[in-house]
Amino acid sequence: MSNNGSGNPAKVRIELVPLGAVLDVDRGTVLENVLMTRGMEFPCGGLGTCGGCRVQIIDGQIAPTPDDIAALSPQELSDGWRLACRARAESPLKLKVEQWTMPVLTDDTQLARTRRSGLVVAIDLGTTTVVAQLLDLATGKLLGLRTGLNPQTLHGADVMSRVRFSFDSSDLTSMIREFLGTMLHDLASGREEEIVEVVLVGNTVMHHLFCGLDTEPLSHVPFASPNLGEQRFSAADLHWQLPPSAIIRFLPCIGGFVGSDILAGIVAVGLHTGNELRALIDLGTNGEISLGNQDKILCASTAAGSAFEAGSIKMGMRAATGAISRVFLNHGGMECTVIGDVEPRGICGSGLVDAVAAGLDGGIIGTSGRFTTGSKEFTVGGAIKIWQADVRELQLAKGAIASGMRILLDRWGASIDDVKEIYLSGAFGNYVRAESAVRIGLLETSQDRLVPSGNTALRGAKLLIGVEDFPLLDMIEHVGLASDPHFQDRFVECMAFPDADAIANRQALSEASVAAV
Repeated sequence: MSNNGSGNPAKVRIELVPLGAVLDVDRGTVLENVLMTRGMEFPCGGLGTCGGCRVQIIDGQIAPTPDDIAALSPQELSDGWRLACRARAESPLKLKVEQWTMPVLTDDTQLARTRRSGLVVAIDLGTTTVVAQLLDLATGKLLGLRTGLNPQTLHGADVMSRVRFSFDSSDLTSMIREFLGTMLHDLASGREEEIVEVVLVGNTVMHHLFCGLDTEPLSHVPFASPNLGEQRFSAADLHWQLPPSAIIRFLPCIGGFVGSDILAGIVAVGLHTGNELRALIDLGTNGEISLGNQDKILCASTAAGSAFEAGSIKMGMRAATGAISRVFLNHGGMECTVIGDVEPRGICGSGLVDAVAAGLDGGIIGTSGRFTTGSKEFTVGGAIKIWQADVRELQLAKGAIASGMRILLDRWGASIDDVKEIYLSGAFGNYVRAESAVRIGLLETSQDRLVPSGNTALRGAKLLIGVEDFPLLDMIEHVGLASDPHFQDRFVECMAFPDADAIANRQALSEASVAAV
């Protein structure tokens, strides 16, 4: 009998580095099923097409599959890299895991004191991560915080992958309800009977999947669902260990792919107050843009792709240990900062934007996005490179955001110079360098008007606890970019990178305007 490392012939031992975890699993288990529980993501939903779930064999053997051969280079295969979604544990393995757990953006804002008593929970149900906070109504204090990876990522990193999966299965609904129920139980720590209200916010797909609503209308143009309103549940409906009197509410969506997380964000930054024109942008795979003041608000969503999270980048990874997060041009060469101060393993979204901005300033990349050196790559730090295809992915993403903003400005009858502040929400918006975002034309404004704003979805959810009516919805207009006759032209215009003189002129005009005031 061969040694399986566990002492049980039906089991196989797997050691994960640098996580330091040792697991005994059934022989033949697909690694995807093991690593998902350890926080690893599968961007294409385990289809074997993206290469984002790579693991490296340190000890042991895994024969390469046809999908491995298609997704990985001969050198990578020779070095022991395999796709976790295709690999099976047939013998003892020691594996280097390509992904690490990443920090989750939270919010420390407390509640205003009320005359009500009891505990409440605010939940930001994101496509990738989940944040839940426990608060005391009487004192307004934060009593607890829990974060986690959305278990639905097992079936795809993006919302459309999950919409397609939901056509044939209700697993995504039961999966997230069970996950949140466990999170609440852990968060309450024996005080479940004191919880009087749970408020959830999320994008439209997360809203529909949690609530068990039909996602088919979200799978095609015009992406208009008839079920955008607030949904209420009892604890019994969800099989949660809360008192029968507890109210569980998923707040209403705005339209299309603009969900209740954006409604909460608008409340959090007060976009609906004051005369000045301001904007809120959530930079992610599905980028949402809101533009307005106390008179009206225009909202739109645009498919930016996964470049901001480095999901479609050849050497990309999330903002975790080993990721290049900052890139600077120094005396003509590239310098970088690596999360965890270790050897770089890849580059995250903020590092990618920095690297392309540095490439533009260093003359490596032209305004068209093509490399000027005749090469198809350039080195950022260590063995990490940026490829021509990576720059094209970033152009598509930044073009989607910039053109969406231009369309909303057109509808408003304003220019970008009329927008006094642009609030950036979400993790990427808070970590990207303003200078680099402006340099590549992602945000066509001056640096001084950009305001990193944290987790506005969670902050707004707390502000909307106990709120029964949403008159704010009456002043919000959802703009469908896909049906706008000018969108394609705007998108093509926004693909190019601005030249350095245009950036400098805009910044100078902004500073002069501030000085005049």
